[in-house]
Amino acid sequence: MKKIVSLNVNGIRAALRKGLEQWLNNFSPDIVCMQEIKATTEQFDTSLFENLGFNHFWFPAEKKGYSGVGVLSKVKPINIKYGCNIKTYDAEGRIIQLDFDSFTLVNVYVPSGSNMEKRLNFKLQFCEDFLSYIKELKNQYPKLVISGDYNICHEEIDIHDPIRNAKVSGFLPIERKWLSRFMDECELIDSFRHFNEEPHHYSWWSYRANARANNKGWRIDYNLVSKDLEYKLKNAYMLPDLYCSDHCPVVLEIND
Repeated sequence: MKKIVSLNVNGIRAALRKGLEQWLNNFSPDIVCMQEIKATTEQFDTSLFENLGFNHFWFPAEKKGYSGVGVLSKVKPINIKYGCNIKTYDAEGRIIQLDFDSFTLVNVYVPSGSNMEKRLNFKLQFCEDFLSYIKELKNQYPKLVISGDYNICHEEIDIHDPIRNAKVSGFLPIERKWLSRFMDECELIDSFRHFNEEPHHYSWWSYRANARANNKGWRIDYNLVSKDLEYKLKNAYMLPDLYCSDHCPVVLEIND
């Protein structure tokens, strides 16, 4: 059984200062998909991950202190692919792919559209291109695990206040429809909802107004899994008690 974690670290250096290393040691995941690392490997000590038994792979953004993804894996992948061959996205370090014996893992950091004037169209274009990319990838690798920060709440159950946030990026009808279409056309399962139908489970909280203490959050981080892997799913859950970021770990347990 493998434990796969998706976690937006909101800056890997800050997350390490807030206990990420200790948590990795205690929880002992097999694979960790990190988003928004906001650093190059010259800016933090990668050897600490090796000391914990991880192989590590990083795809930082060209812009300093911005975006970027990384993966820790105790199992050595057969192949690693950095980026998706679209220069605009790859410059922001948004996608990394690891191929294993029994599945292919994609770690994605979907752009935020919170600055709606400047970035919403960029986000929506990324989403369309990512859908096409995954559909094509699935022809070659039918068993996919696509983990990451999608920056989209899918349903009303996934957000603390669906009425007030209906016109906010991350919960816009156009974004939510895209996520439905993405899962449908790529034949993907939302692993968390596969096991949990209850409300009030969130993966991100604003730093403002005691949002986390009051559990006024959004579920925007996912481990989406190909239907071809459904028979291997064991469990899925979140760990809201880890405070090394404004996001919490989203965990998928999958049988080998």
